[in-house]
This record gives sequence, structure tokens and C-alpha cells, in this order.
Amino acid sequence: MTKTKYESPLTSRYGNSKIVGLFSPAKKFSTWRELWLNLAIAEKELGIAGITDESIEEMKAHLELTPEDFKAAEEEEEKRRHDVMAHVHAFGLVAPKAAGIIHLGATSCYVTDNGDLIILKQGLNLLLEKLAVVISRFSNFAKKYKDLPTLGFTHFQPAQLTTVGKRATLWIQELLWDLRNLTRTRDDLGLRGVKGTTGTQASFLALFEGDHDKVEALDKRVTELSGFSEAYPVTGQTYSRKIDVDILNAISSFGSTAHKIATDLRLLANLKEVEEPFEKDQIGSSAMAYKRNPMRCERVCSLSRHLMVLAQDALMTNSVQWFERTLDDRISLPEAFMTADIVLTLLQNISEGFVVYPKVIERHIAQELPFMATENIIMAMVKKGGDRQQCHEEIRILSHEAAKQVKQEGKENDLIDRIKKTEYFKPIYDEVIKLINIFMNFKFFLK
Repeated sequence: MTKTKYESPLTSRYGNSKIVGLFSPAKKFSTWRELWLNLAIAEKELGIAGITDESIEEMKAHLELTPEDFKAAEEEEEKRRHDVMAHVHAFGLVAPKAAGIIHLGATSCYVTDNGDLIILKQGLNLLLEKLAVVISRFSNFAKKYKDLPTLGFTHFQPAQLTTVGKRATLWIQELLWDLRNLTRTRDDLGLRGVKGTTGTQASFLALFEGDHDKVEALDKRVTELSGFSEAYPVTGQTYSRKIDVDILNAISSFGSTAHKIATDLRLLANLKEVEEPFEKDQIGSSAMAYKRNPMRCERVCSLSRHLMVLAQDALMTNSVQWFERTLDDRISLPEAFMTADIVLTLLQNISEGFVVYPKVIERHIAQELPFMATENIIMAMVKKGGDRQQCHEEIRILSHEAAKQVKQEGKENDLIDRIKKTEYFKPIYDEVIKLINIFMNFKFFLK
């Protein structure tokens, strides 16, 4: 089989069948049919003549499109240049008893926009399920290594001690915020409801001969049948694209979290302290056979960058909506969901197979221990009557001298020896080793 056409890696290489299927033509057009069914059921319940039980049953029996349905719709769209009317026609062919009442009183956005909102809500549910699993896996990792000390880094320079598990809680906290944001976004979603071409309900008011109560009842009933608790009270022809901004902001925010996590892990892999899973027969480089590249984390970073910029697309689309609507495609929505889904899959895979190297971590701590003890040395000097600022300056000078020896001459860190040879620190000569030993006892740090 020759592949001569471009394929998006989001679907051909990485895509999950559930999320890819959610944004497929089959799902889109079957959702349209469900919306036409919901409208017919509600209109029949409210007394619209001509909608029979038989027509309802025919619609229910043909919600899923067959290859013949797609062909009929494609042929009709080629002729009419209107996708919604083409699918009204195709639905009527398989549900002839309902053909005359399909789409009654509705505008195209009744199915297109309501359909999108239904799919977006289902997509958020899928992302939330996977995000909850990822949080659980990272939590297991944090608990397992909550007592394993490691060097903390600020500006990617050695700082005070933390633990491997404590560092993971930084990631978990942001993931929990993403869970909150995505949950709130999903729960805030409404349906466009049954409104006409400019967002009024004039066509339905005419259908019900001026009965406002029935129009409101229709809107409420269709909303319930479609799985929503409420519809937006005000829309143009479309639902406000501000909703897309909210959705993509929440998803893009998750992208920034994922990028930070994966970047931290890539840096830790370079230090040989923590690695992502590496399969037995995996090859890191075609030339350098020893390489163990953090390719999963690299993939998370690249996909997350793509995910973060998609929020800008939604902002631009919303900003150019003229009056009641402008025709704008929103390819950023399915791309965002598919990208986020892939990132979540990768994070789950990584979190289930972390490899931690305690001995490497311990060696790195030992190399930096003299520097980490300096704060305690300063406090000990102050207790002996020393000036905190002067002591800080003395330590600063000696620390830089010791660091120079380590970096330029490749020797061991001799800061403690320098302190013990400096007259200024004579009042605490006997305490210096004790202060270092406190840090050597890692359990002390954890109390």
C-alpha cells in the first residue's frame, strides 16, 4: 500500500481511537440525527401535528450512518452546496415517514453548534478520565519516594535539599488545578438550544402560533434530551465563540503543566537521577549505541507547545465574529483534544515506569553538602556573637574559592577545610563537623 497523501500524526501515529472517533464524520453526523430526533420528540410532545410515532421510530432506527447514507449525502451536497440540507435529505431517504418534519423550525446551527457542544462535552469527559489516572500514578510515585532526599534546584543550580516525592507534588498540584479547570469548563457548558438564524426564536414562535410558553418548553425539553441541564439564554446564530476560548484556555493550561513536568524529567535524565521507561530493545541513537534519550518526555514537550498555542487561535476566532456570526472553521478544537489526549497517554506511560537511581542522587548530595551547610554555619556564628552580614560575606568569599577549585581544577569541595582555617570562624571550629553531620543524616532533614 503506497501512502501518497499527507497524514496528520495526531491521527495516524499517536491518536487514540476514542478521541479520534469523537471528532470523526460518523460521530458528527450521527449527532446531527440525534438532535433532529430530539427536536421531533419535543415538538410532538408539545402538540405539533404531523409528527407520528412511526416517524419517530424510523428516525431512532437510523441514527447511525451507513456507507450508503454518506454517499447519498455527498451526492446531494455536491448538487446543493449545503452540508446540513444534504444530510436532511439523506436522513429522509432512510426515514421517509419523518422526511417532511426533519429540521422543522430549525436553522443549520441547530445541528452544527449543538452538535459541537455535545461532542466537546464528551471530549472533556474523556480528558478528565485520563487526567485523573495520570494524577493517581504520579501520586503513587510521590508516596513511594517521599523520604528519598535529593538536591533541590533553583535556576537549575544546587539549592537546599528536598525529596524526590516532594518534587513530584509540585507536578501533582498543577495537574489537580488542571483537573479543576477542565471540570469547571465542562460543567459550565450549555447547549445552544432551539433558536433561529440570528439567535431569536421567531421561527419557533410562528410554529407554535405565538405561544411563548411552548417555545420555552421546547427549548428546555430539547436541552434535557441532549444531555444538558441548561441552554445559553443568549446566542447569535452560533453559540458565542468565547466558549471555545474557555475550553482551549483550560486545555492549553494543561499543556503548560505537561511541558514543565516533561522538562524537569529531561533535566533529571541528564543528571542520571531519574529516567523515563526504556524498553529492552529500544534504540536511542543510530550512531551512538549507548544513548538513552528521554524521547517520551521530548514528545510531551513538542506536543504541549503545539497545544499551548492553540488557545491563540480561539482568541482570534472569537475576536472576528461580526454581529450575529461569521463563518469560521475551528480546526483548533479537535486538534486540541487529540493533542491533549496523546500527552495524557504519554504522561501515564512515563509515570507508570519511572526509574530512580538513589546512589546517583546520594553522590550529588554529597558533592554539595558543604555549601548546603553554610546557612547553619552562619546561624551558629551569630549565636556566638558574630555579625550576620559579615559572616555571610566571609562564607560567600570562601564558597566561591572552593567552587573555583572544583570547577577549574577538578578537585574535591574543600569549603569546610577553608572555614576551619579561617580565623574569623574560630568560635565554631568545634561545631563545623557537627553541622555537616546533621546534613549527612538525611532523615534529620525530613523531620
